Amino acid sequence: MTELTFPARFRWGTATAAYQIEGAADEDGRTPSIWDTFSRTPGKVRNGDTGDIAADHYHRMAEDVALMKDLGVTDYRFSVAWPRVQPTGRGPAVQKGLDFYRRLTDELLSADIRPVLTLYHWDLPQELEDAGGWPHRETAERFAEYAGLVADALGDRVPTWTTLNEPWCAAFLGYASGVHAPGRTDAAASLRAAHHLNLAHGRAVQVLRAALPASAEVSLTLNLHAVRPLSDSAGDREAARRIDALGNRLFLDPVFHGRLPADLVEDTVALTDWSFVRDGDLEVTSAPVDSLGINYYSPTVVAAGTSETPSPWPGAERHVRFVPAPGPRTAMDWPVDPEGLYGLLTRLRDELPGTPLMVTENGAAYDDYADPSGEVHDPERVAYLDGHLAAVHRALADGVDVRGYFLWSLLDNFEWAYGYGKRFGIVHVDFASQRRTPKDSARWYADVIARGGLRG
Repeated sequence: MTELTFPARFRWGTATAAYQIEGAADEDGRTPSIWDTFSRTPGKVRNGDTGDIAADHYHRMAEDVALMKDLGVTDYRFSVAWPRVQPTGRGPAVQKGLDFYRRLTDELLSADIRPVLTLYHWDLPQELEDAGGWPHRETAERFAEYAGLVADALGDRVPTWTTLNEPWCAAFLGYASGVHAPGRTDAAASLRAAHHLNLAHGRAVQVLRAALPASAEVSLTLNLHAVRPLSDSAGDREAARRIDALGNRLFLDPVFHGRLPADLVEDTVALTDWSFVRDGDLEVTSAPVDSLGINYYSPTVVAAGTSETPSPWPGAERHVRFVPAPGPRTAMDWPVDPEGLYGLLTRLRDELPGTPLMVTENGAAYDDYADPSGEVHDPERVAYLDGHLAAVHRALADGVDVRGYFLWSLLDNFEWAYGYGKRFGIVHVDFASQRRTPKDSARWYADVIARGGLRG
């Protein structure tokens, strides 16, 4: 059978997020983030779980890097916890916090693994939320200051920098539907948050360019939505347009074209006049980046109709109904559909020519458990990953400039509002003992990396 071989310099990675794995929530000067507050609020997270200990990566970092070395990964995408580095979101850095990331990067480099650093994966310092959070313009300036602190400390050893992870989630799950921290349900505030996240990205790019070596790569990661109308009817196509505007073009257009989507502004006129977008903002948001990261898990199928409120789609609730896609589903009840990833990659090839792409998250949760012999068999995850990597290979063959793939996730972790009930890792974590056990999918991924592609 024909093997699907990837380019020789293709980057094979895995990814994590600070709050989901680090633990050590109150050690070495770290103060609460919005996720500490949210997870400690009764009823917000399943089973009352918190990230106080998580996978204890803060104390087991060397063990986790050794796991990655055994897998043969070339790159590791991790995030820095803002309240570990700058506890109040203002002022000087806490050196003990930076020291952890210095040790992590040194450990990675000694293992011949490229560090890929994300500055923000949703853990806003609580004091900044108390001052207004992302709907408040000053938060973007505070983020730029924080970016400079991290760049000054790690710029000599980290070659790839990402400003934000999934600003759509931070804005709309955090401030519109309230299912993520900080748990607010204010549609107008969520649109302000989205703009200020774009602004924070642009200001951080400016700061990073000034602080980092010219060879450093600066990027952004978006969870773009593979939106499909249920039918070709005018109403269903209109629903898809609305969701594409809120889920995709609200971020792509300011960052790559220096503009707001005109149709989105019209769609949301009942919520805001967009006066918070000031002269010069869109010039800042469109500061050039070196690549774009894409996070993809499943497609989004929509039809004309209405949705429940509060909704993470401000202004669309009275026009859009979300329809379950057919086919197999993960433990998150997300449909398995690699075609969605292929479609996003080819769309970006056409819309953003010359922009290198990275698949910065892709993976699946299943109900994994260790059998009596201690093994963890996860054939469904292997099939999911194989199908999505085949979609990436197909995109490469069709001229898409995809530079790498980061499997989500290295470890089972704190899965946000789902607590510890959903397992995305290719390494099983027994949270009582913190024992790590590579699953079958870890061995499968190691084989993919070693051969540079998929078995046919």
